[in-house]
Amino acid sequence: MLPFKEEYKDEIFETVFENAYHCLVVVNSEGLITYLNNSYCHFLDVTKEEAIGAHVTEIIENTRMHIVARSGEEEIADLQYIRGNHMIANRIPVRSEGKVVGAVGTVLYRDTEEWLNMNSHIKDLLLELEHYRKQVRDQYGNTYSLHDIVGSSPKLNAIKTKIKKVAPGDVSILLTGESGTGKELFAHSIHHLSERNKKALIKVNCAAIPENLLESELFGYEEGAFTDARKGGKLGKFQLADGGTLFLDEIGDMPLGAQVKILRALQEGEVEAIGATKPKKVDVRIIAATNQSLEKMIEENRFREDLFYRLNVIQLQIPSLRERKEDIRILSKFILDKVTKRSGKRVMDFSFEVWECFMHYQWPGNIRELENVIESAVHLTSKETIGTDDLPAHLLSEAPHNHPTDDLKVILEKTEKQAIQNALKKCNGDKIQAAKMLNVGKSSFYEKIKKYGLN
Repeated sequence: MLPFKEEYKDEIFETVFENAYHCLVVVNSEGLITYLNNSYCHFLDVTKEEAIGAHVTEIIENTRMHIVARSGEEEIADLQYIRGNHMIANRIPVRSEGKVVGAVGTVLYRDTEEWLNMNSHIKDLLLELEHYRKQVRDQYGNTYSLHDIVGSSPKLNAIKTKIKKVAPGDVSILLTGESGTGKELFAHSIHHLSERNKKALIKVNCAAIPENLLESELFGYEEGAFTDARKGGKLGKFQLADGGTLFLDEIGDMPLGAQVKILRALQEGEVEAIGATKPKKVDVRIIAATNQSLEKMIEENRFREDLFYRLNVIQLQIPSLRERKEDIRILSKFILDKVTKRSGKRVMDFSFEVWECFMHYQWPGNIRELENVIESAVHLTSKETIGTDDLPAHLLSEAPHNHPTDDLKVILEKTEKQAIQNALKKCNGDKIQAAKMLNVGKSSFYEKIKKYGLN
C-alpha cells in the first residue's frame, strides 16, 4: 500500500470504519467497547457516548466479542440474533507483540435493502433447516447428542468419556441419578453414538402409563383383540424400536407384573402382541433410567433381581448439579440465552449476588430446578441484569451468612460498596477507570455510586 500523509490518517480510518461495513465494533481485552460505528449505533438504538466504555454484553445481545477478545480464536460467518434479526458476524482478535489486546467485529451488509433481503433469505433457510431437523427427530426419535450436554466439570467429562466408550457397543445401560439431572439427554446421546442411530429411539415413561394399559403400550395389539381396539391394530414400543433403542425411563416405577413380561421379551428376543397367535422377533437395545435405588427395591421385593441384572450390564451414575458446581455459570448463561430468545425479553446477565446464591444453593431439583428459577426470574425482572430480588425466597435462605445479624443482601451490599470505594481510591476518583477496573458498565457503575452515596 502506498504511504499517505500522517495528518490524514485519522480521517481515512474514520471514513473506512463508517462506510466499509454495515456494522462495526471494536473491544479491548476486557470486553469494553472502544469503537462503535454510526451504522451499528443506529441499528442498536444507542449513542456512541452510551456505548464507548460499556461492556459489550450490555450493548449487543448474544454477543461473543468479549469471548474472542479473551480466547484469541477468530469466529467467521457466525449467525447472531440481534433485535429480531439474524446477522452474519465476523469476530477477529487483535494482537500486539503476540498478545491479544482486543477484537474487531463486523457485519458484512451495508445496504439496507440488501440486508433485509438477505435476512429474509436466511430466515427462510433456517425455517427449512428446522423443518428437516424435525422430520429427522420425528423419524428417529433422537433429539439430543453429546454436544447438547452443557458443561466441562471433571465429573461431567468423566461421564461423557464413558459414554463414548460404551455407546458403540450393544449392551444394556442403566442410568442412575437424581431427578432433574438430565438422564434423558444422556440416553439420547448414547443412541446417537451407537450403531443403531439410523433407527428409532423410542421412549417409554414407565411411571406415566397405567398398569392396565402397559402391556398394550409395550407389545401392541391386533385388530379385534378387545373392545375399542384400533382398526388394523397397534404396534407396541418394542416393535417400534426394532433395530433401534428402547429407553425405559423411570424403570423403578414399573409394576412387577410388567417386569416379568419385559424380562421375557429381553431373554427371548421376541414379543407377542395382545390377540396375536404367535410371537414376533425384535432386536432392541435397552437403556433404562431411574432415580431410585433398585438394589434397595430388590431387598423390599419391589423389583425383580433377574431383570435388574439384565438391565445393569453397565451402570452410569449421572452427577447431581451440586456435584458439578463448576458448570453452574455456563449452564445458567445457556439457559438464560434460551429463555430470552423464547420470551423476547432483553435480559443479559446475573448480578454478582445472584452468582453467589447459585453457587451456595444445593439444587435438590438439579438442572430442571435451575431452568425453572431462571425462567421465573426472566419474566419477573424489569432490568437487564437479574438480581436477588428476582429469585425465590428459598434460594436466598440457603446463602452463606458471615455476620449473625445481617442477611445475605446486606452482606453483599457491604462487600460491593467496599469494592467500589477501593477502586475509586486506586483510580484517584476517576469513575470511568474505576468502572473498567471492576469490569462494570458505566451506567451501572454510576447507579451503584448513587445507591451507596459515594458521589
